This record gives sequence, structure tokens and C-alpha cells, in this order.
Amino acid sequence: MKTSAAAVSPLAPYAATVLRLALGGLFLVHALTKLLVFTPAGTAAFFASLGLPGALGYLTIVVELAIAAALLLGVYARWVGLLGVPLLLGTIVTVHGANGFGFANAGGGWEHPAFWALALVVLFLLGDGRWTLRSR
Repeated sequence: MKTSAAAVSPLAPYAATVLRLALGGLFLVHALTKLLVFTPAGTAAFFASLGLPGALGYLTIVVELAIAAALLLGVYARWVGLLGVPLLLGTIVTVHGANGFGFANAGGGWEHPAFWALALVVLFLLGDGRWTLRSR
């Protein structure tokens, strides 16, 4: 089915902006929780308790902060956002997957990270939206 340019909503770039800012906010909150609440050492210890290298905890904080900044500022956001997909899929495999689907389950199920990853793919497909510092 061929779609004409007139069929695309003129509000689509604003929708992409709202999505981009919401996703950036999520990454910022998760990074700051690891940094300020659990502390970097505590985050590394949690990763180690999962059988992962503790250093991956530190790297995760840095990556989440970088993705948050790129999304919130609009710096190649659709591409940088894609970096979050494997990060979120990793949380499903290592932490949330065994807890069932519902995020209200004990330990949190995989519902939330799966939807979050899907939303990042949707942002990639929509584009960066309005008010970006650097867009493609």
C-alpha cells in the first residue's frame, strides 16, 4: 500500500519528540538510581551476584547516562536510542525474564523492559522529532 506524504500527520514530529524525551527521562532515572541510590559499587556488586563482571555495572551507568543525554538533547537520538535495545534485552535475559511477564511480579517481570525496547525501535522508525541539537 502506497502512502502519500499528505497521509502522514503533521503532528508526527511532535509525537516523536514526546517519545524521545520520555525515553531519555527513563534512562536518566535508571542511571541516577544506580549512581545515587544503589551506588556504583553496589551496582557492580549486584551485577557480580548475577554472574556478570562487576565492571559491567559501571559501564551500564555510563551508557545509560550517555543515552539519556543524547535522547534528551536530541543528538542523533534515533541511532543512539538503538544502543539501549540490547541493554534492555540484556536485562530480560539476566534479571527479569525468569520472573514472568508482569512487571508487578516479585523481582519485576520482563514486561517493562520489553516495552521500553520496543518504544526505542518505534523512535528509530519515527525519527528524532523536533527541537534537536543534532539530527540525521
